[in-house]
Amino acid sequence: MNENTQNTTRQREKEIDQVTLLGSLVNIILTVLKFGVGIAGRSSAMVADAIHSLSDLLTDVVVLIFVHIGSKPSDKKYDYGRGKFETLASALVGMLLLVVAGGILYHGAAQTYSWLKGNPLPKPGTIALWGAVASVILKEIIYRYTLAKSKKLHSPALEANAWHHRSDALSSVATLLGIGGAILLGERWSVLDPIASVVVGCFIVRVAWKLLGKNFRDLMEASLPEETEAEILSIVTSFPDVQDPHNLKTRRIGGHYAIEIHIRMDGKTSLLDSHSRAHDIEKALRERFGADTHITIHVEPVKPSEKH
Repeated sequence: MNENTQNTTRQREKEIDQVTLLGSLVNIILTVLKFGVGIAGRSSAMVADAIHSLSDLLTDVVVLIFVHIGSKPSDKKYDYGRGKFETLASALVGMLLLVVAGGILYHGAAQTYSWLKGNPLPKPGTIALWGAVASVILKEIIYRYTLAKSKKLHSPALEANAWHHRSDALSSVATLLGIGGAILLGERWSVLDPIASVVVGCFIVRVAWKLLGKNFRDLMEASLPEETEAEILSIVTSFPDVQDPHNLKTRRIGGHYAIEIHIRMDGKTSLLDSHSRAHDIEKALRERFGADTHITIHVEPVKPSEKH
């Protein structure tokens, strides 16, 4: 890995750390706030939301550790670098979300069942309602910021963390509706609070399932999306002396891509010229998909019988 690539990798890791640390700060504030107002306001939905924020905080720790590992340069032990560690971090985030969702669903369902049996539930206090409002606003802001950065830095772990922020924002919306309904409609409808916590759990399950599916595909070496492969072929065929690109193979390695492709050139082209053209194609692909893109180009001669 040359010095420019190392600098790019270090800068990327630094930006991911900064975004994650900012998210961690927000999660610390919200976790303390939600637990406080949830207990003071007697709201199971808000306590469930606090647990969700705590899981966000734990997720930030996982992302920081695995991105640091995944950003290390390739060596004899890891020829393609350690980018898969970042993908693994994203999968761990998804599994953590499923565990959190299971606990929230169980607690909410148990309280709802208790209410159906005739046991009264305490009406949540207004302080819990304002806590939910603050959570929705803060989490939506940090979600949009983190998602924008994940696209810029091509970071699956950061993208996973962004959706974790969004799931927290959506769960806070459900919490807001449940608490608000319980307060406005009176103690008779206090069951809306645990019902809201069940809705929160369902939101988390949906996000977790989406994250796990995406990252398991990457871990299983799934090809890049069709539109990305079409763009690769478009770049390769933009060189007039290149013909018949074929055997295209692609995959994601953490935050960057791996591309293998065969091309054909006139059989009379010198070895020096064909090597130069392959270098030009690599440069164009890296300018589009990032300096850390792994590229293998196999050049084949066009047979006289195949010439048009």
